[in-house]
Amino acid sequence: MSNSTRIIPYTDDYAIAFRDLNEEWITKYFRMEQMDLVSLHNPKAYIIDKGGYIAVALLNDEPVGVCALIPSTRKGFEYELAKMGVSPKTQGKGIGKQLGLHIVEKARSLGAQKIYLESNRILEPAINLYKKLGFTEIVGATSPYERSDIQMELDLS
Repeated sequence: MSNSTRIIPYTDDYAIAFRDLNEEWITKYFRMEQMDLVSLHNPKAYIIDKGGYIAVALLNDEPVGVCALIPSTRKGFEYELAKMGVSPKTQGKGIGKQLGLHIVEKARSLGAQKIYLESNRILEPAINLYKKLGFTEIVGATSPYERSDIQMELDLS
């Protein structure tokens, strides 16, 4: 087995990992919302088939992190960075940063000019990561998620 982290595109083989890695952090801090249930139980239909992308981080060939790029209907943004989850047993190893960089590059390769994300300020490590990736807060934005109290954007142009 390799001791390196690889980022690969999602396949249906990782559907359970995508769901479990996200449910783990969501239920630790918040509660599952209807939009979570739809996207986490149907990632192919809800994300991939609509022109989105999901990255899977493998450590020793085991899925330890995931992140999605979801096509956006929000004015001024082509995609939303969403559903980023890293296994607690591998947090602090830079896997979230690798996933974030990968997703940003994927958005660029798809021709996106701006992407956004939604989060919560209590997730300080995540907010710090997003800032390191270049995201800045969108003042006055609203969210369909009950748990979201911050929206951030990244200009890719």
